[in-house]
Amino acid sequence: MLILVRAFAQNLFYDPFIEYFKNDFLHKTVPVFSGYKLLYNMFYRYALNMIISLVILYVAFQNKSFIKFAIKFYILAFVILIITFMIILKGELANGYLFAFYIRRFLIHPLFVLLLLPAFYYKQLTSKEIF
Repeated sequence: MLILVRAFAQNLFYDPFIEYFKNDFLHKTVPVFSGYKLLYNMFYRYALNMIISLVILYVAFQNKSFIKFAIKFYILAFVILIITFMIILKGELANGYLFAFYIRRFLIHPLFVLLLLPAFYYKQLTSKEIF
């Protein structure tokens, strides 16, 4: 499912920064974008990736407390990242493009599942008692 979201991202989501970061963005100006449309589409893509990631985490661990933590983590991360990203875009990437590039990457790609899987696995291993 994550692969399908990635494969059809250009058709499903509005993101003028796909082409901007794909090409020679060091010498280009920041593309014109609709802030609300971009915010909505980033939220939609993040939510799809989050739901699929939560299903992966549930299948892997079948632990509801892990899922509750992951939901809180995803929501907090989205709020912090989207506010930061929009502030950077409002300043037209005045302080450079790299910070915006990586924040955008965390928003549109399911990277958090790659962090949560080993974290939950380690938590599961350390919480078992050894006799």
